[in-house]
Amino acid sequence: MKIYADNAATTKMSKRAIEAMIPYMDTVYGNPSSLYSFGQEAKEALEGFRQRAADIIGCEAREILFTSGGSEADNQAIITAAHLGEKKGKKHIISTAFEHHAVLHTLKKLEKEGFEVTLLDVHENGLVTAQQVADAIREDTALVTIMFANNEIGTIQPIAEIGKVCREKGVIFHTDAVQAAGHIRINVIEQNIDMLSISAHKFHGPKGIGILYSKKSIRLENLIEGGAQERGKRAGTENLAAIAGMVTALEDAVNNLDENTAKVTKLRDRLIEGLNEIPHSILNGDAVSRLPGNVNFCFEGIEGESLLLLLDDKGVAASSGSACTSGSLDPSHVLLAIGRVHDVAHGSLRLSINEETTAEEVEYIITAVKDVVSLLRGMSPVWRNLMEGKQKFILE
Repeated sequence: MKIYADNAATTKMSKRAIEAMIPYMDTVYGNPSSLYSFGQEAKEALEGFRQRAADIIGCEAREILFTSGGSEADNQAIITAAHLGEKKGKKHIISTAFEHHAVLHTLKKLEKEGFEVTLLDVHENGLVTAQQVADAIREDTALVTIMFANNEIGTIQPIAEIGKVCREKGVIFHTDAVQAAGHIRINVIEQNIDMLSISAHKFHGPKGIGILYSKKSIRLENLIEGGAQERGKRAGTENLAAIAGMVTALEDAVNNLDENTAKVTKLRDRLIEGLNEIPHSILNGDAVSRLPGNVNFCFEGIEGESLLLLLDDKGVAASSGSACTSGSLDPSHVLLAIGRVHDVAHGSLRLSINEETTAEEVEYIITAVKDVVSLLRGMSPVWRNLMEGKQKFILE
């Protein structure tokens, strides 16, 4: 049996998304910036997809900017808000210690420009609160950027409440919604969001395409200079085929959201229940306020890399920490942020399932993880010391 359980890293494209792309690689292939009919046909399609994307998240079409994905959208949003604040003498930014590296590395870059960054502590359950944000906002705060749902432990933040605080304080609020889009209902007006990032390959769309929603009152700063595409805010001929696939996949995800959430949540909870039977293990993140398909555990006495390799031998594709840093032996910054010590954080496993996952596959995963953890512990001198009382268990 081969089971793909790393949907937080990327998803298989849906057949409908693939089919939606084909006309824009075959018949409607003109450049949307061209004045002749081939180009104008493509332009009409492009603006149609922009309107459809806007309808999904509750904004105006002109507030949708097509990007290469979530990382670009994060960069443009954060840099824009920071420099807008700088013009008003505001050089303070608030975020959290467990953001995606697309956010954290951009904040590091801004620190070198003289900005001050406050990274809020994350509670052990993987949540931050609106009160934390309110307490951290200062007169010189230019931006609050907090992810909608965490990419590793799946916790869903109280975005509407955080956005309300920012709105009351007159501070721009950006959220990285890469893991949330297609899995949680999003309405930027109701949730008080000023800027939001989306990436298509997290909900069965193509890689290399995403969305930056930016409130119309915010003048975006260009990252890419050149032509006048995307209202002059992102140069380069639009990838119309990828946009078609993304919008189709997002519409499908939203239209089937309630049904998929009910199914996947049930499977997720069974997976958590089964893995909780492993001694000296712990679920990372809140058990309730988390993405439907996310399960993240730490197992004491083992290394996550070995766990992944042996699970792969059993046909289970999973991850240890973020896919973007899977080549690193450093423990996950997300797990460290919620208080996991290094020795425990090294033994982490992220399983991310979706609506195509079956109950049979979940049972197979549970058995496979139990077998591999037992095998690795049997070979581990650290585990032997723990069992003989030479070291104390961290996870009871």
